[in-house]
Amino acid sequence: MAPPFVQYDTPVEYKTHYEVNYCQRPIMTFDGINVFFGKDKFEHAFYESSDRRGSKDTFSDERAKRINWIKDTLENPNAVLYQGWDFKTKQYKPDGRVSVVYGDFVVVIRLSLNKSGVLKGNFVTCYEADNSISKIKSSPLWDKKECLDYLK
Repeated sequence: MAPPFVQYDTPVEYKTHYEVNYCQRPIMTFDGINVFFGKDKFEHAFYESSDRRGSKDTFSDERAKRINWIKDTLENPNAVLYQGWDFKTKQYKPDGRVSVVYGDFVVVIRLSLNKSGVLKGNFVTCYEADNSISKIKSSPLWDKKECLDYLK
């Protein structure tokens, strides 16, 4: 069962929630990867384009009310993990990870190695993938060993 929606009155309140609950400390995935959240990712995750040209200019209440789903998705051992799509190379890559637990809601992270050679994640975005969930679910499954081999 999905976590309850979060309801605030303003985008500023959601941004504060994001910064306090995500940016001030990493979230650990169910399989032991620390995920870091940049303040600059708030707009990418919670705004959408009003003209479909890619400029994220409109705050999305639909996206924002699922703000607590990010942590729950990353920590959920029942998440199905897929490789992320790299738009530049037009291929799936093992260092991208798309987690799906609650319907069409996806959380995207990019993986790299820290100075000790341990996997770390950086939050990219999250959204309801109602138009693309079938494509995501046909992506290759994400594999930790494959990701480590790719990054080394």
